[in-house]
Amino acid sequence: MEIDEPSQHSKELPKLIAFYLPQYHPIPENDEWWGKGFTEWTNVAKARPLFKGHYQPHIPADLGFYDLRVPETREQQSQLAKYYGIYAFCYYHYWFAGKQLLHRPFEEVLRSGEPKYPFCLCWANETWTGVWHGSPNRTLIEQSYPGLDDHERHFYTLFKAFSDNRYVLVDGKPIFIVYKPQDIPEPKRFIDLWKNLAIREGLKGIHFVGVQSSESEELNKFGLDAIIKSPQNLKRRPWISKRRPIKWLKNIYYEVTQKPTVYKYSELIYTMLSSNFITGINYPCVVPNWDNTPRSGYNGVVLHNSTPELFRLHLKKAISIIKDLKNMNRIIFVKSWNEWAEGNHLEPDLRYGHDYLKVVKDEIFK
Repeated sequence: MEIDEPSQHSKELPKLIAFYLPQYHPIPENDEWWGKGFTEWTNVAKARPLFKGHYQPHIPADLGFYDLRVPETREQQSQLAKYYGIYAFCYYHYWFAGKQLLHRPFEEVLRSGEPKYPFCLCWANETWTGVWHGSPNRTLIEQSYPGLDDHERHFYTLFKAFSDNRYVLVDGKPIFIVYKPQDIPEPKRFIDLWKNLAIREGLKGIHFVGVQSSESEELNKFGLDAIIKSPQNLKRRPWISKRRPIKWLKNIYYEVTQKPTVYKYSELIYTMLSSNFITGINYPCVVPNWDNTPRSGYNGVVLHNSTPELFRLHLKKAISIIKDLKNMNRIIFVKSWNEWAEGNHLEPDLRYGHDYLKVVKDEIFK
């Protein structure tokens, strides 16, 4: 299908912001850790079904096995997203005490001014380990927090992005997502510092959003402006346990089979959107699909039998959650645009084509 004129958002429409993974170009660190030329496609290409009816591998359709160093690819992504009503990309941003990783695609977007498509940033502030690759005790790069000087340097590294006219604003303030705000020592002090620096530099402030991964986290005490309720705490209700069945034969236990942890997507489309909101603004996060077995093998988690029509029900629920918010806060996050090795993408694949994206367009522009 050719993409013609992109769909236009009015301020009354829900704004669907898609998390965007930049791990589709080689970097020296990944070459060292996983072998020369490693990208996310390395895991995608080796994926195989692990149980009957398991949908793997996911093969990209329109855009192919792309390289994000190519500007034409980034332009095609934005045109596809705009046409189907995705309001913006939220690029994952990796900052390790002054060291950045996987930053080239976004830096080129910022420097070139292309594509002319809204964006924001999410600081994925966690230590990189080999946990999803069968090496749970292997630390690749540690997330550390040296102090206020590092926080200030971090702010000024991103100031050009915050000042860009494509950056997503809420109440005139750049929106910035922190994946694990509770891991930052004195998170309120960090947030207050950035807000003050923003005002000092002529911005209206920062609209800080934290990701809440469990009901017990009290993130509102940190000075955040909003919360994203993470839908990924899935290990409470396995449909097929990843525990390995054991049989007895000639006085020896042996493993019969292995399965990843599997859930029926149809049973989770409502429970992934918690209605137990804390006080304040809460942005729902929808998940069209999930299967990280290309990365993790039998240690992975699968949302089994996701379909575009089930995703439609999931998205409808999210839209109903935000309907009474102010227009500027009518935001839904989607995880994700392109996390292919986690089977978590809106980008077209060979099985479903544009069907998930058509659901977005149908429901956003109703």
